[in-house]
Amino acid sequence: MLEIIPTHPLKVETTVPGSKSFTHRAVLLGALAKGESKILHPLFSDDTRYMMQALRDFGVDVIEHTDYVTIDGMGGVLKSPPGEIFVGNAGGPMRFLTTLAALAPDKTILTGNARMQERPIEELLRGLQQLGVNAYSDRNNGCPPIVVDGPGIPGGTCTMKGTVSSQYFSSIMLLAPYAQSDVTIMVEGEQVSKSYLDITTEIMTDFGVEATNANYESYYIKAGQRYQPRTYAVEADASSSSYFLAIAALTQSTIRVSRLNPRSAQGDSRFCDLLAMMGCQVAKGDNWIEVTGPEQLHGIEVDMNTMPDMVQTFAVVAACADGPSHVANVANLRVKETDRLTGLKKDLHAVGIKAEDSEDSLTIWGGSPHGGLISTFDDHRMAMAFAALGTRIPGIVIDKSEVVSKSYPNFWVDLERIGIQLNRNPS
Repeated sequence: MLEIIPTHPLKVETTVPGSKSFTHRAVLLGALAKGESKILHPLFSDDTRYMMQALRDFGVDVIEHTDYVTIDGMGGVLKSPPGEIFVGNAGGPMRFLTTLAALAPDKTILTGNARMQERPIEELLRGLQQLGVNAYSDRNNGCPPIVVDGPGIPGGTCTMKGTVSSQYFSSIMLLAPYAQSDVTIMVEGEQVSKSYLDITTEIMTDFGVEATNANYESYYIKAGQRYQPRTYAVEADASSSSYFLAIAALTQSTIRVSRLNPRSAQGDSRFCDLLAMMGCQVAKGDNWIEVTGPEQLHGIEVDMNTMPDMVQTFAVVAACADGPSHVANVANLRVKETDRLTGLKKDLHAVGIKAEDSEDSLTIWGGSPHGGLISTFDDHRMAMAFAALGTRIPGIVIDKSEVVSKSYPNFWVDLERIGIQLNRNPS
């Protein structure tokens, strides 16, 4: 457990690690290219290390250095892993590696921890099956462990529901150039988390492959294209930056996050715009975003479908606003590291804030939170979001604070570096 000590207003500049979304994709495309790629400023965390170890298991030479990774790509020719691929509770690697496994010559089994074995992946399996890949849930429940038979992705057209996870679509898109024939992916219903598809098409282009996005209603990738090895700089993680911007909003501080692209394809980079709507002053430069918190925050209504990972951070800011806030169109939060809507409601109640959830929404009645024990539910974002609340409200204690290693191992160190005091042995 770890207690956050409230702070006086700060005026500081900080930076955050590389984007998890870009890191996953960059190391994957480096592995698929033929020749050496150098990935600069990647995120080193539990999730990304699961991804890099899995690539090694497929025969790719991946070497971690202090602030970069070198990858000797195999041109889409993989080896079969010597055993099961284990990814903990890392959703991105599980989904991306499921399609990658089809390029291995033999059968691959992918699994994870207990929570991962509850997280649905059936829609991706359905899409792969339509493309001629024999991929299925070992327990026939639509969840890992997953079995994928190689070798190869025949290609063609598949249809998947767009309402569950954009990662299903990114997974097939990223591997589609190595299919035997062109791949078209049709979207059934509304596409969620569109910004992550923008990340996918952007990085595919950066590595030399063209993907066509037809207004998020379908995606087309011509077979036979090949990723080219390159040196690639990963931009800072907009999700990680949100916790520092939230601290500014909550404590009337001025905090600038550098090496952060305001025009990023990361949907979470627009979190600062929500803070502006709540009364914060927001400034942006070529590679930084700065937030100054107001005397009084205001509740707002917002559709957060394009930035679902920001709902927890938004909720703790909304807890201190002068009226209700309503978050809509975030049903996919129920299949994340935990059921985030239920978890948020419970932790907000623990600090004295009324909150109610529906199937795809959350309403927070802002007011005056008090201290309490935050049950992180093994969710890194729950821990970091409520840490921001603790910089304003005394008595916020984070249970299982080590869970931040999933995406931001140095989070607590970086908090202390900007002047936030922590009690690492609360009674």
